[in-house]
Amino acid sequence: MRNKFLDARTTRDIDAQVSKILRGLGNPTPPLDLDQVRELQRLDRQYYSSTDDGALREFISRMKIAGKQLVMRPRLIVEVVRKLDLKALWLPDRQRILIDSDQPRLKWRWNEAHEIIHSVIEWHKDYLHGDTERTLKPLCHAQIEAEANYGAGRLLFLQQLFDEFVMNSQPSFDLVMAANKKFGNTMTSTLWRVTEALGVPALAIVSQHPHYRTPDFDRLNPCKYFIRSQSFEERFASISEIEAFEILRGYCSWRKRGPVAKEEVIIADDRGDAHVFLFEAFCHKYEMLSLISYLRPHPNTIISLS
Repeated sequence: MRNKFLDARTTRDIDAQVSKILRGLGNPTPPLDLDQVRELQRLDRQYYSSTDDGALREFISRMKIAGKQLVMRPRLIVEVVRKLDLKALWLPDRQRILIDSDQPRLKWRWNEAHEIIHSVIEWHKDYLHGDTERTLKPLCHAQIEAEANYGAGRLLFLQQLFDEFVMNSQPSFDLVMAANKKFGNTMTSTLWRVTEALGVPALAIVSQHPHYRTPDFDRLNPCKYFIRSQSFEERFASISEIEAFEILRGYCSWRKRGPVAKEEVIIADDRGDAHVFLFEAFCHKYEMLSLISYLRPHPNTIISLS
């Protein structure tokens, strides 16, 4: 999955909503306490199991307060969960967030923040209300999910605090590790946000270890996440996921845990000019995290990125 770039007006609108939340919390320091966010927004949180269809239907059908039905369309909600493979969802009827308890606990924080953003973006209220032909369309779903992902990142990483943290540091995997520790989010979400916040061309990849691939590995879609900074997309849009994965395969060691690569690599931009990047990769129990960040023009190149 590639990160999607939103237009300037949309990002301004979402940033305004996030700023309102953070101001309401007194501009907190990291890590952000989502319990306080829910209390401020008057949101409720419950958990369901997406692997048990019958239990999910019963769970949604029985959600009542004082004997009154909370959700008038339980079948619709089950349909949305199944068709879109949702890991969490927001029910506008009573400002309730549902988290899939079958997901790894480490992912609950991101999933909850994602649904909080759905609840504060005005037009997302139509997502589970009425117009299923519209909301279940892939393009519509991709757009609202991209908006919620952007907002979740801005919320969990506290907007300007994170921007300043990244801009005052040298792009590297050490920066990702430091941000992970400071802001208290998963390594994957931290890698994603660091890459998008960088002012230089940068590319992050989440994938299987190139030397230890599972039988279901897809050679045509080798990257679970393919995350680009804005400047990378502007200058290196021709770089494909397959090409990027080949860099991983060519430079990664056979180690299964910890740092597995740190090398300078040469990548040509869309005009054919060569540039030097730092390629770093780190492997933990579940997957490989890689960061390719800009260093300098290649000596044979006279075109700069400024």
